Amino acid sequence: MKKVFYVMAMSMLITAVSCSKGTEGTKPVDTKPVETTPTSFTAADATTAYTAFNRYFYNTSAKLYYSTTRRDGLAAIWTQAIYWDMAMNVYERTKDPAQLTMINDMYQGGFNQYDGYNWDNTTTWFIYDDMMWWVMALARANQLTGNDVYLQKAIAGFNRVWNGSYDPANGGMFWDFKHSGKNACINYPTVIAAMRLYKITGDASYLDKAKLIYSWSKANLMDAVTGRIADHKIGNNAPGYEDYTYNQGTAIGAAVALYKETKEVGYLDDAKLVAGYTQTKMGSNGLLPAEGDFNEQGVLKAIFAQYMVQLITDGGQSQYLDWVRTNINTGWKNRDTDRNLTFRNYAIHCPTGDIQSYEASSIVTFMQLCPPQQ
Repeated sequence: MKKVFYVMAMSMLITAVSCSKGTEGTKPVDTKPVETTPTSFTAADATTAYTAFNRYFYNTSAKLYYSTTRRDGLAAIWTQAIYWDMAMNVYERTKDPAQLTMINDMYQGGFNQYDGYNWDNTTTWFIYDDMMWWVMALARANQLTGNDVYLQKAIAGFNRVWNGSYDPANGGMFWDFKHSGKNACINYPTVIAAMRLYKITGDASYLDKAKLIYSWSKANLMDAVTGRIADHKIGNNAPGYEDYTYNQGTAIGAAVALYKETKEVGYLDDAKLVAGYTQTKMGSNGLLPAEGDFNEQGVLKAIFAQYMVQLITDGGQSQYLDWVRTNINTGWKNRDTDRNLTFRNYAIHCPTGDIQSYEASSIVTFMQLCPPQQ
């Protein structure tokens, strides 16, 4: 993801700001909050939501997604990996053979659009975290399909990022080619990718790298008292704390992955602490924050969904289930009922005009992952 840098006048220290995206067209006007109590979503609703998302955003020729309902340009490179994860979620939920075709089609779409996943192309790939989102998705696609091509692309991508991003002197992963800072959006995804590759290959070096980066991240990017995740760490400066759901989510995902493998309860405790901060300190009235003012931040809660639900299912933490379902039910209740599209701000009706795939993605993702209330 692109970041915006600014200079602090007093200290002259550089601080990296994650996901400060430019605008794309004219943003929709938010409507008044809705007061009605939502009913519980169903499995059929999850299918309806995904079908609608594809109808309005999927480019059947490019086999990738548009950025908005105008359908006049593709979504950002890193967000396509998040949408690919969504397709895999649907396949895991439904086991529909047509969805397996969708997974393979999206791989080909990325192959065609991004120079065959040539990780050495520094025009296509211009920051490390963009690569790592795809590495995570490629590894998962191999786990689901058994396609060795996906695994080899994931391994090559991981090696490219590790060799260019890892700081052997001071630890941690740099998010950009200029090594200007170490952000949560590269460090925690590196742990998740390494754990997936370890599970696939059995190569213990991936587990070692996952533990190494997690340890650095916990020491430098996590408030061990509150569970708040810092967005970035620049040199020897204090961590830059800014609340983003995707950073909270990938921190949870990294901790859960390590807990599942090692059974060390400390990792699970970390995941619960981070989840607790997100639940109690971010957003309002029990709803997650409405990130993404017509920019790529709209996709952040789709990433959070991926790993928050893993804490519930893989981590056995059902105490968060009602909270997650409340978010889903509220967002789905407030959808644009003509199009069945959902919005980044769950508390208001989805605007009826042009909206982004980014801001329409998170409720759809949550619905594929979270079991409906029986």
